[in-house]
Amino acid sequence: MDKLTILSLEQALSLSYATSRFVHLGWRVIRIEATPIGGRLPGDPNRYVGKEGERPDQHAYFIGPNVGKEAIALNLKEARGRDVLKRLIAELPVDVFACNTLPKRYKELGIDYETLSAVQPELIWAGLSAMGPNYPDVPGYDPAIQAMTGYMDLTGDPNGPPMLCGVPFVDLKAGDEVFANVCLALAERAQTGKGSRIDVSMAQAAASWLVTTIPLLDLGYGPDEVRRSGNEHREFVPVNVYPTADGYVYLAIGNDVQWARLISIEAFSRIGSPSRKTNEGRRGQREAIHREIGAVTRAGKTDELVKLLGEKGLVAAPIRTIPEVVDNPPIRDVLLESTTPAGKSVRLPPPSVERTHMTTAQRRLTYPPAYGQDTGDVLKEAGFGHAEIAELKESGMIA
Repeated sequence: MDKLTILSLEQALSLSYATSRFVHLGWRVIRIEATPIGGRLPGDPNRYVGKEGERPDQHAYFIGPNVGKEAIALNLKEARGRDVLKRLIAELPVDVFACNTLPKRYKELGIDYETLSAVQPELIWAGLSAMGPNYPDVPGYDPAIQAMTGYMDLTGDPNGPPMLCGVPFVDLKAGDEVFANVCLALAERAQTGKGSRIDVSMAQAAASWLVTTIPLLDLGYGPDEVRRSGNEHREFVPVNVYPTADGYVYLAIGNDVQWARLISIEAFSRIGSPSRKTNEGRRGQREAIHREIGAVTRAGKTDELVKLLGEKGLVAAPIRTIPEVVDNPPIRDVLLESTTPAGKSVRLPPPSVERTHMTTAQRRLTYPPAYGQDTGDVLKEAGFGHAEIAELKESGMIA
């Protein structure tokens, strides 16, 4: 597929993550940030989150989802700035425009689908917001959406308080929906020649993942049965994290055949009984089974147990730290990387799917852009002259 151009008015994580997936495809992503406002730090607030890097506008939290991109600063509050945006869309040309601004601001900033598709009829337009265009003035961050869509009530110890997931699942899920639906829209455009509008609601995207819980409400489960269950599975027993001599091991027995394999191992043979032959029987003895398995696993080291269980075709895994994850061969060998301006190597997560034709060079992505660093070059590419660019800068339309 030809390399396409994505123009994205983005900040924070969700949309930045979505457009990073296009970077992984080798497509061009140009992020738009606002021109300086009053005494505020310029651009995406995420530029200033985490430990400061080699530049004051490239803090640690900003790096991961913004490698491989270009950055321009544009004043969309003024008509002249909005005219610049239209010209960029027409002249580059832009295939996809994306934004994660409050929907009530779309027309005010001149970024609404009707306005931009009039400039480029084949444009794919994608808007990402907390609850979609029917709730145009509702802001949202991942933790708040986790709270309102039940994620926190499903996460953590059943005897403890609600808890956030360890990674920003809602941000990432919504970003994946932007990526997937843009790809679908591009496929449709190839057939029809027409652009389209996509609206992604973070709340709806999050709720779509409740596929194993929402139906239970109408299938005989009480409200207390559709809540957090710690490290256990709500239905299958035994599934849990068990202590070992040097850490923890996660063990998942997903059916009765696997249970038979488990108790065929000498160390675990004593936990077997006729009443536990079926999952239904084991569910009635859940706590006792967990105690007995824990007594066995405490006597062994994690890696030895994982190997022993794996030899029986059982699913068992160590609980790895993030440093251990990046040194684990299946992950280590597919990591992406970047290099800071001073030459320091930075490891990055792998692409979601390994593409067989991905070269070593494609695994090295350019470091995230400084605030507004590509504004002049992008405008020149769109046909703006030196004098025109200088005047736009002087008038505050660009930075």
